[in-house]
Amino acid sequence: MTGRRSTRGRKEKSFEAALAKLEEIVFELEEGELSLEEALKKFEEGVELSRFCTQKLTQAEEKVNKLIKTAEGKFKTVPVDLEGEE
Repeated sequence: MTGRRSTRGRKEKSFEAALAKLEEIVFELEEGELSLEEALKKFEEGVELSRFCTQKLTQAEEKVNKLIKTAEGKFKTVPVDLEGEE
């Protein structure tokens, strides 16, 4: 399995593929060898990829839970406080 699923006739891109493409675009823009038109197209594509990655990270963060054992010996899920933990 390649990690991509068919959705409405299109292949859904993965977070990893989008991030790799975004890194490639940043590298190309930093080189400074693109024409203004090409650079603008790459920048627009980069913004779209950045939004996609942010959306995927937000969705993943919402799914991340920590199991906590209660006094009764049962487990419950609690959202992870990513800012408060190290």
